[in-house]
Amino acid sequence: MATATEICSLENYLVLPDRTMDDRIGAAKEALGSDLVVLGHHYQRDEVIRFADFRGDSYKLSQQAANAGGKYIVFCGVHFMAESADILARPGQATILPDLNAGCSMADMAEITQVENCWEHLVRAGLTNDEGDGITPVTYMNSTAAIKAFCGERGGVVCTSSNAPGAFKWAFAGSTRTGVSAPHEQKILFLPDQHLGRNTGYRMGIPLDEMVVWDPYMLNGGVDPERMKKARVILWKGHCSVHQRFLPEHVDNVRAKYPGIRVIVHPECRWEVCQKADGIGSTEGLLKMIRQAPSGTMFAVGTEIHLVNRMGREFAAEGKKVITLDDSGCLCTTMFRISPQHLCWVLENLVDGNVVNQIRVDDGVKHWARVALDRMLEIQ
Repeated sequence: MATATEICSLENYLVLPDRTMDDRIGAAKEALGSDLVVLGHHYQRDEVIRFADFRGDSYKLSQQAANAGGKYIVFCGVHFMAESADILARPGQATILPDLNAGCSMADMAEITQVENCWEHLVRAGLTNDEGDGITPVTYMNSTAAIKAFCGERGGVVCTSSNAPGAFKWAFAGSTRTGVSAPHEQKILFLPDQHLGRNTGYRMGIPLDEMVVWDPYMLNGGVDPERMKKARVILWKGHCSVHQRFLPEHVDNVRAKYPGIRVIVHPECRWEVCQKADGIGSTEGLLKMIRQAPSGTMFAVGTEIHLVNRMGREFAAEGKKVITLDDSGCLCTTMFRISPQHLCWVLENLVDGNVVNQIRVDDGVKHWARVALDRMLEIQ
């Protein structure tokens, strides 16, 4: 085990080769024992996720965070995930993000003051009030704690790609839940991923012309007032930089090259891509589709490349072929920031009694964000 002098600086770790970290990480995990739980998102690189006690998508990992024992939750994911883990953690537990620079470009597309300005516009238009009567705010897990708290305080909820349809049904029943008669048919303000919101709404039977996109950089969101009144879903103009790269022609090209291939995609992909796909699902949903398919099935998957490559290796033993929908498939660069060196650094610091990179959500924000997250965990 390294001495306190050796572990004081992250820079001392970053110059070391990946292969030198495995034994040290293993020894630190053993020393920490039941005091530690390591959570790993599916998009993490193999060199990191192999040390996760639990791996999953954001919903599954939120459940694990809420039930985690021990003193330390080390979240190998991105900042908003670690925030959620801190919100759901028990008193006395510390949530740690191995690299504080591991953020999310989608989460950054909805800044709290922009969302508050949007809400004020909707209130002035008579479509809702401060309690959310008339419009239920729903935020994707890929958002800041402040946005989650905003939704919780106004009767809204957090969702993931796994339970977005359930969250929509829950939200549309807003006036029934509160017992307050809404001024108009209940609407949803969906943050921050327009594609997940559009795909979810469309699959639930909501026509595209009853969904509008709110652009925070345009006057009045760039939406005609009459269209706003008729809309059932107001979509925030945000997206995932990885999933938006997939295009309809990628689906056409892979089918031409591999006749009979099944195309399955994440609902963060564009609507046009999802319409061409054979299946749409969250990360866990995509895994389930492949797992349940017969041997000999071939899949082209529209999601993050580390996960696709891992699927390819794991399912090859079952006689299934899994490839990326696009040969130039993009990795999640912010997830990639967490390296074995970062993980080793935080674990060896914990062994030495030093808590580094702890994520702390303000108590005021934590209360309402917890309300929204608890609602999420109750929705199937």
